[in-house]
Amino acid sequence: MFDSRHIKTFHEVVRAGSYSAAARALGYTQPAITQQMKALERSVGTPLFVRVGRQMRLTEAGETLARHSEVILDSISTAQQQMSSLTRLRAGKVSVCAFPSAGATLVPEALARLASGHPGVRVELQEGEPPESLRRVVRGECDITLAFTYPGLREQVPPELVEIPLLEDQLTVLLPTGHPMARRRAVKLGDLAQERWIAGCLRCRANFLHECAELGFAPDIAFTTDDNLVVQSLVAEGLGIAMMPGLVLSFLVHQKVTGRALDPASRRRVSAYVLREHLEIPATALVLDALRGVAERRVGC
Repeated sequence: MFDSRHIKTFHEVVRAGSYSAAARALGYTQPAITQQMKALERSVGTPLFVRVGRQMRLTEAGETLARHSEVILDSISTAQQQMSSLTRLRAGKVSVCAFPSAGATLVPEALARLASGHPGVRVELQEGEPPESLRRVVRGECDITLAFTYPGLREQVPPELVEIPLLEDQLTVLLPTGHPMARRRAVKLGDLAQERWIAGCLRCRANFLHECAELGFAPDIAFTTDDNLVVQSLVAEGLGIAMMPGLVLSFLVHQKVTGRALDPASRRRVSAYVLREHLEIPATALVLDALRGVAERRVGC
């Protein structure tokens, strides 16, 4: 209904008391002021000024608009300042959902980068495992989600999401210190067919079962837990062995546990997922850049 330029001109006319005084204050010609006020009156559908002798007075509608014009202009100014802060990355809020091992490694390093260069950008953290964490982005419950996929599993990603690959996370076999296989630099999964196993989260367990099936055996799974520290503690006590991602081992290493790479190597892909239109939001793009920078420094990227 209102053109902000017309409101600004109207406010100055009311303050200055005439079209000519407003024109001098704003650097316009008087005819330009007149045309703007006529356009504003057409917008509101009623006259805003009447002439009484040589003076100009506000109509009832003009008085009503005059009471609100300063508030309108203040609100526009505040909105412009806040929008400028967002686009210039002096402010902004981004919600990130991450699976536990990414939340303990990639995310803190990325946030440290942001804090030093853009302290006004705030990041809210959530914890979640795929595929539910992917659905949170689609539902608008977070802006970015970090998730992992395994090449051997047919996993569906919602078509609304854009994938930004971050790194290839190599899987490692966890053995109790003193296990015969611990003397090798790398181990073959098929050579561990007779071992008791500790399985992890549903997606990791599905991949583990798939890889074992590809080699022709069904593993003896003694325990299942998605708590990485519990897995390592069970291995340390000789209650089984486990297949764990490299990200986990970078922050949890039990003294009685030895990690050995698989031969041939087995990996999972770690990526960030966002809605396509969110790529254009400056704060979201900044967080993604920080995550990419951290991932590039890690082995396997």
